[in-house]
Amino acid sequence: MSAVKHLTNSDFDAETSKGVVLVDFWAPWCGPCKMLGPILEQVAAEVGDTAIVAKVDIEENQDLAVRFKISNIPAIFILKDGAIVNQMVGMKDKTTLVNAIKNA
Repeated sequence: MSAVKHLTNSDFDAETSKGVVLVDFWAPWCGPCKMLGPILEQVAAEVGDTAIVAKVDIEENQDLAVRFKISNIPAIFILKDGAIVNQMVGMKDKTTLVNAIKNA
């Protein structure tokens, strides 16, 4: 079972450069972000080693927030080999997220 990774400015590029990665841009003060946390754990468990499920705290990693032009959170990006292939804003259910990963 895979766990949700917490990425930072320093390891983001290395972790997202190969394969499929779901990245949730969030902040500790964001209510919907907190509700999305357990859903991301379920998604990580379901996709296993076929994809990485990760979170980026935009308060601690402002360079990434600026780079990805984050204006609303939660902001969910699906990257494949480092390139954005899908992006969503707001609460999403497990099925939507798993399907987005499978379609990447």
